[in-house]
Amino acid sequence: MSRPSRAPLVGLLVGHTVSLTGNMLTIIALPLYVLAETGSPAATGLTAAVATAPIVLGGALGGVLVDRIGYRRASVLADLVSCLTVAAIPLLHATVGLPFWALLALVFLSGLLDTPGQTARVALLPEAAAAAGLPTERAIGWFEATERGARLLGAPVAGLLVATLGALPVLVLDAATFVLSAVVVAVLVPANLQPGADEAATVDGPATSHDTGYWRQFAAGVRFLLAEPLLRVLVLLVLVTNFFDATMTNVLLPVVAHRDLGGAAALGLLVGAMGGGALAGSLVFSAVGHRLPRRATFVVAFAVAGPPPFWAMAAGLPLPVLLAVFASAGFAAGAINPMIGAIKLERVPARMRARVYGVIGAVAWAAIPLGALAAGFVSEHAGTTATLVAAGAGYLLVVLTPLLGGPWRTMNRPPNPPQETVPKARQATVPGQPSDRDTRIITA
Repeated sequence: MSRPSRAPLVGLLVGHTVSLTGNMLTIIALPLYVLAETGSPAATGLTAAVATAPIVLGGALGGVLVDRIGYRRASVLADLVSCLTVAAIPLLHATVGLPFWALLALVFLSGLLDTPGQTARVALLPEAAAAAGLPTERAIGWFEATERGARLLGAPVAGLLVATLGALPVLVLDAATFVLSAVVVAVLVPANLQPGADEAATVDGPATSHDTGYWRQFAAGVRFLLAEPLLRVLVLLVLVTNFFDATMTNVLLPVVAHRDLGGAAALGLLVGAMGGGALAGSLVFSAVGHRLPRRATFVVAFAVAGPPPFWAMAAGLPLPVLLAVFASAGFAAGAINPMIGAIKLERVPARMRARVYGVIGAVAWAAIPLGALAAGFVSEHAGTTATLVAAGAGYLLVVLTPLLGGPWRTMNRPPNPPQETVPKARQATVPGQPSDRDTRIITA
């Protein structure tokens, strides 16, 4: 029996943290660059929409590719592509010039593999935890903490860097973080860390038979999602709340920070405050969450995390008060992703993780481009304050829907193992390969 090794888990956590920190640099620098160049909230919204549209496409279509080419290889490849496309923005600006259409093209290409790369790292997490001899729940908690930590540290640092250096040098630093993430994962995560890799193919080889077509595997992921009532309503709720989140994160918050709060430093502090609160919330939830009723906790967390930041900005509160509101909202949000992650792991078989997670992510993100476009258009014509008030009200109405019952009642009931929730005809197990029950890992 091999000795436990924490190197794969450390590699995933460090690589994920560095990659997400790079994403935070982009989130802060890119809208401020567009605002400085154009002065238009509508152009900022269009840029955000173009940035998120490929994430939706990559999530929907990339999950099957991740299953086929391997989780480790997909993570490394995604980071390298992001490095090239992000680095091209300051390079072109400083040399031949960067017209707006070219910026949009680079932003689109940069986001195309971002979701598959993150999906690949999530899909490797249970096996990395097993290799380290640690409970999957603990590894999930650490993984969520890296995301929150990246937002906590990356956003304020990005804001200060943009304020002192400018947006374009920060994008150069962003490109470097993607290279570092790719190297860390390539070095520390072994090539055979894949569900069933000891009995089938390694992570750097196809995890499924070449006789099983791409679209058949993609359809299997879609059918699985459609067959799970709780996952269906969960994804629908997140779809709508992501619409409202996109209005704030991609347009309204940068506009308010640029117009009323002093610019990049304030934007970074607000995003960081929410990230810091979310980190604390994730840690607290990991300690006590198993004692709390899921549905009630889910509704309360969403209600505190969503509407208050909109209304606080609409009221024109000073920066210190806004920081407290954003930190409180982040603390509540810290409970949301761990609950969603646990529900997915409880219901999705190990061999279908990438394709099902990819479909879930794509559907959940599908409204983000629309949210960014809508916020840019509405705020330019109706005003930022009215847009903030309306978005906060809509957010609250949506997050109260789990109280109506239906599939939401099953949140508090331990589900059957994943391979039992889907009839065998819909499990898409490739002939000659181990079945899902051989490798499943269930979290509580």
